[in-house]
Amino acid sequence: MPIKIPNQLPASEILQQENIFVMNEARAYAQDIRPLHIVILNLMPIKETTETQLLRLLGNSPLQVEITFLHPSSHQSKNTSTKHLSAFYKTFEEIKGDNFDGMIITGAPIEKLPFKEVNYWDELTEMMDWSKTHVTSTLHICWGAQAAMFHHYGIDKTPLERKQFGVFKHRIRVQNNPLLRGFDDIFYVPHSRHTTTSTAELERHDQLHILADSEKAGVYLISNGDGSQVFVTGHGEYDADTLKEEYLRDVEKGLNTKLPDDYFPSDDLDNVPPLLWRAHSHLLFSNWLNYYVYQETPYELG
Repeated sequence: MPIKIPNQLPASEILQQENIFVMNEARAYAQDIRPLHIVILNLMPIKETTETQLLRLLGNSPLQVEITFLHPSSHQSKNTSTKHLSAFYKTFEEIKGDNFDGMIITGAPIEKLPFKEVNYWDELTEMMDWSKTHVTSTLHICWGAQAAMFHHYGIDKTPLERKQFGVFKHRIRVQNNPLLRGFDDIFYVPHSRHTTTSTAELERHDQLHILADSEKAGVYLISNGDGSQVFVTGHGEYDADTLKEEYLRDVEKGLNTKLPDDYFPSDDLDNVPPLLWRAHSHLLFSNWLNYYVYQETPYELG
């Protein structure tokens, strides 16, 4: 089934070339189907790239999904044009009276900054509180997951001695959880972050459950009891070359960033990195949409 996105969104052409079933607004209105309404709060600087990555995963589902993109009005984007934001994005003020089946809050490259020093922190926390009453299930990614765990549960992030950077093996900790249905015992996920979340602190919260983790990268997938809040510390949405691009940007800035772990074959920058995480990323998003959104959301929103 298709993913419904705004007409003329740049990601549309890329997704259609990959045989992702994309439906424009005009065609979707002709179908007598109640789509799932998903709002994506995109906090990443290069929003067009993140749009394509997330829509690719949301489009691999038998469900029709309608997307609303959101950006914080209290932050001035430096890497995405005002024209693009005006054409494809809404602000919280425009949608806060609405209800949604699901929400995604992305990461943001501001991990070293204390949460309360983020210039849109007040607006973000208002949206996170709003999500508890206006959204069936919210999926938080990387910094978005850390911010939500800090705001909702008081669990702060912990600085790392060096950047957690690379592709890491992960294991399932809780068997038969719907989010991990169909997963292999060992699966791979990219990580790119300067901070982590303490396993011990998470285990002290009865409301939170660590579902999957990595011996090297730490906790990966966390959920509250009813699946209305899901936290993902890695970047399964990344393309095969995303870590390479991040590494080259760090080098260009003069940062002492090591090569991503277990990413380049033979640790040779000239070798093409294999894409090892796409299948499980599709599974995670499909499971979330099916079990914690579609099967839990009311037919009549609100």
